[in-house]
Amino acid sequence: MNTATSSQIHGGQDLLIIDDDRRLCQLIADYLEPMGYHVTSAHDGVSGLEMALAGTWHAVILDVMLPGMDGFELLKKIRASSNVPVLMLTARGEEPDRIVGLEIGADDYLPKTFSTRELLARLRAVTRRGSPAQTPEPLRTLRVGELSVCPETRMATLNGELLQLTPVEFDLLHSLVKARGRVRSREQLLEEIRDRNYDVFDRSIDVHISSLRKKLGDDPKSPRFIRTLRSAGYMLINPESGS
Repeated sequence: MNTATSSQIHGGQDLLIIDDDRRLCQLIADYLEPMGYHVTSAHDGVSGLEMALAGTWHAVILDVMLPGMDGFELLKKIRASSNVPVLMLTARGEEPDRIVGLEIGADDYLPKTFSTRELLARLRAVTRRGSPAQTPEPLRTLRVGELSVCPETRMATLNGELLQLTPVEFDLLHSLVKARGRVRSREQLLEEIRDRNYDVFDRSIDVHISSLRKKLGDDPKSPRFIRTLRSAGYMLINPESGS
């Protein structure tokens, strides 16, 4: 079984298994290493935690029943400083245990009756969702003055306070923020949200914009954010240009 050092030299995906069943660790390594994984194992909770936090792993396979520190506690400590993908692997396959593991931060959960093909499929899935780095990539956030919109999380904040927006309102705000300082016609706004299965038509855009304005605390007669241009559409005011 490769050490962390040798796996970094050879390239490929570095995988840490934390399980006190040495035979199982060897079987997993024998199966995964020809697939391009470099497998390192730890056999108790304390050393497993040290290795998990000391290396840069593509994924961690973690048993629940461990000497020294159980897998749930170990996972909490990993999640305090790392977003490495974690696949829980345990003989305790009951639903409450699966729920606990997933709520703490496990990316997936497999009972020890797994097939090697299923293990590989789930491992590939969690590594696709995760990142080799120990820190997550920053989310892309659009900002206009004190207004922030994050497309990935579909959340918008004003002065740091979360705005309670409907899906239609969020998409309209997102469209206006992207085009800040430029007019968006009703037709353009409709086109952007047409594939979202919303029951929205031309004049209903005005109703949604009115509701959005209220949530922004905006006055249509003296707008800070959304300006109406008669017969043209709407524009999000760009504070940098004053338009």
